[in-house]
Amino acid sequence: MQDRPYPTLAAAIRIWARIGLLSFGGPAGQIALMHRILVEEQRWLGEKRFLHALNYCMLLPGPEAMQLAVYIGWLMHRTLGGIIAGVLFVLPGVVAIMALSWIYALYGNAGPVEALFFGLKAAVLAIVVQAVLRIGSRALKNGAMLAIAAVSFVAIFGFAVPFPLIILIAGLTGYFGARAGLPAFHDGGGHGKVGKVQVDDADTLLGAESPEHTQVNRAWAFRISAVFLMLWLTPVALLFGLLGPANVFSQIAGFFSVMAVVTFGGAYAVLAYVAQEAVQNYGWLAPGEMLDGLGMAETTPGPLIMVTQFVGFMGALREASGLSPLMAATLGGLLTTWVTFTPCFLWIFLGAPFIERLRDNKVLTAALTAITAAVVGVILNLAVWFGMHVVFDQVTTVTGIGLNVDVPVLASVNLPALVLVLAAVVAVFRFRTGTLTVLLSCAAVGVALGIAGLL
Repeated sequence: MQDRPYPTLAAAIRIWARIGLLSFGGPAGQIALMHRILVEEQRWLGEKRFLHALNYCMLLPGPEAMQLAVYIGWLMHRTLGGIIAGVLFVLPGVVAIMALSWIYALYGNAGPVEALFFGLKAAVLAIVVQAVLRIGSRALKNGAMLAIAAVSFVAIFGFAVPFPLIILIAGLTGYFGARAGLPAFHDGGGHGKVGKVQVDDADTLLGAESPEHTQVNRAWAFRISAVFLMLWLTPVALLFGLLGPANVFSQIAGFFSVMAVVTFGGAYAVLAYVAQEAVQNYGWLAPGEMLDGLGMAETTPGPLIMVTQFVGFMGALREASGLSPLMAATLGGLLTTWVTFTPCFLWIFLGAPFIERLRDNKVLTAALTAITAAVVGVILNLAVWFGMHVVFDQVTTVTGIGLNVDVPVLASVNLPALVLVLAAVVAVFRFRTGTLTVLLSCAAVGVALGIAGLL
C-alpha cells in the first residue's frame, strides 16, 4: 500500500452527497458520474480498480450503480464507509419520490398534473426503446444470444412466464453451453470503457494492492451477513406473523424481498417484472400509473429502481386498513425502499472479499452473458407494454392455445400521444438529446396541450 493517506471520512461524505444529488440519467449516467468524480477528479482510485468493482456489481441482483457506490465506500472506509456511500446515493431519490408521490395522490387527477404526466409518459417510452437497442447491441453478438432474447420475449409477452424463471433458464443455458464447449457461449465481452481518461492505479490514493480490511475474513463475513439478514428479513417476518400473508404490507414486504434476490439485468428488466406483478397480479396500480411512477424516477436523482417506492406507496394507499390512506401509503413506500435496498449492502459486504476468486471464471461469465441476452427480450416486452398503454386508450386481451396477449384497439389511438412519442424518439435517436432534457421538454409540451384543451 502507498503511504499517502486515504481521503478523510468527512471528505468522502461530501463527495458521496454530491454524487447522490447529481445522479440523474439511470445506471449508465450514474456510473459515468462516479467515474468522472472518483477516478478523474478526486483520483481516489484508478481505472482498473473501478472496473473491477463495476464488474462485480454487474453480477449482482439489484441496482448496480448504488452497489458500486457501496463497494467503493467500503474500499475507502470499511463497513461504515460503504453504508454512508449507499445511503447518500439513494437518500435524495427517496425524499424526491416520496414528495412526488404525495402530490400525485392528492392532485393526480388535477388537469395540470395529469397533463404533466401525459408528457412524461411519451418521453419514458422513447427512453425505454433506447435502452432496448443500447443493451441489445452489446449483448446480442451471435445467433445463440439473439435466440435467447427472442424466446425470452415470447415467453413473457405471450405466455406470461415469470421473470425469475426466464432468468434461471437463461443462466442454465449459458452455463451448460459453456461447459459443453459451444463457441457461442465463449464470446464473453466486457462492459466497455466507462470514461475516456485512463488513470493508473499507482497514481491514486487507493493503489493497485488491496487494503488489509478487504481480505477474506470468514468470521467477519458471518457476522456482517447475520446483521444485514436480520435488518432485511426481521420486518418481513414480523409483518407476516402479526398481519398475515394477505395484508398489503406483508405482500409488499414479501414481493419486493423476492425481487431483491432475482432482479438481475438492470433497472429496466426489473421494471418489466414489477409492472407485470404489481399491475396485473396484485392490482396495486394501473398501467398508466406505472408509467407515471417511472417518469418520477427518471426525473429525480438516485437509482431508477426507486420507482418501486411509488409502487409500494400506491398499493398501501388503496388497501390501507386501520390507518389513514396517506399514512399507510407513506409506510408502504418506505417499507418497499427498505426491503429493496437493504440486501444491496449484504451482497457487497459479504461477496466483495471473495470476488477475486471468481473474476476469471469463464463458465460464470457465459451464464451471465446468456442472462443479459434474456434481459433484452424482457425489456423489449416492457417497451411494447408501455407503448400500447401510452399510444392507445384501450387494450384488449386475446387468449387461446396457451397464449395470453394484450392487443391495442386501433380505433382508440391517442393522436397527441402518438405525435409526442414520435417527437421524443426523434430527439433521442436523431439528435441524441439528453434524457433529462427530453423528459422536461415532453412534460412542458404535455402541460401546454392540457392548457390548450387538446388532451
